[in-house]
Amino acid sequence: MLRIAVPNKGMLSEPAWNMLAEAGYRLRSNSRQLVVEDPDNDVELFYLRPLDIAVYVGRGTIDVGITGRDLLLNSGTEAVEHMPLGFGASTFRFAAPAESPINRLEDIDGKRVASSYDKLVDDYLKARNVHADIIHLDGAVESSVQLGVADLIADVVSTGTTLRNAGLRVFADPILHSEAILIRSPRVAPDDDRLTILGRRIKGVLTAQRYVLMDYDIPVSKVAAAVEVTPGFESPTISPLHDKQWAAVRVMVPRDKVNQLMDRLYEVGARGIIVTALQASRI
Repeated sequence: MLRIAVPNKGMLSEPAWNMLAEAGYRLRSNSRQLVVEDPDNDVELFYLRPLDIAVYVGRGTIDVGITGRDLLLNSGTEAVEHMPLGFGASTFRFAAPAESPINRLEDIDGKRVASSYDKLVDDYLKARNVHADIIHLDGAVESSVQLGVADLIADVVSTGTTLRNAGLRVFADPILHSEAILIRSPRVAPDDDRLTILGRRIKGVLTAQRYVLMDYDIPVSKVAAAVEVTPGFESPTISPLHDKQWAAVRVMVPRDKVNQLMDRLYEVGARGIIVTALQASRI
């Protein structure tokens, strides 16, 4: 039985749950349930704190888990990133007071850096021959400079509004671009059949989220031009219609390009353009 760890709460939890549900796995029925057995799929789900998942996968008996790349790198365990999942994106950066002379990575040398990801930051700086005093803080670190705990911080940055409100500005290159990832135990081979099935299901869900099915009718004389607009993965499905001068085309297209593609197809001569959402797929 494959043991899978999923986030019990936090920004990664709901997308992870939805992904597994769409992949056909049984989820918990209430928030108090921390372990779910799914004999039909030969898996067991464990709902754990996001910060602990990499530890359980790297050092315990959990086979695979869903967590953030930043959390994996900060865990210091031997868990391995198996595949990216395309949600929960974030950027990890340094930030210093607006009036501070700290502007470059080299300026951090000898300074105090507050972060919730102390190992990740320490490893990053030491790899670049920069030595600093890393101060671990749980939760928000934006106030650490104002309260005299640190000279600068290293934290997740989205819009930067929170940092600006705290009188901070980002500088230097990003430390890390993170996102949700599937990790595996070092004891589980990358080609393990159970992991292959899980990965195939997840990829099918991710593909269904990123693509839609598009159907349209097109004059036979303009099929080649339409196929240039919507080439699909390998090739579109093209079927003859009752009117031999027309053909029906079915193809998968990127969800975020649907309206642009419909406009281009209509200009080429396509009519009866219909878009259908996908629930799952195998590509």
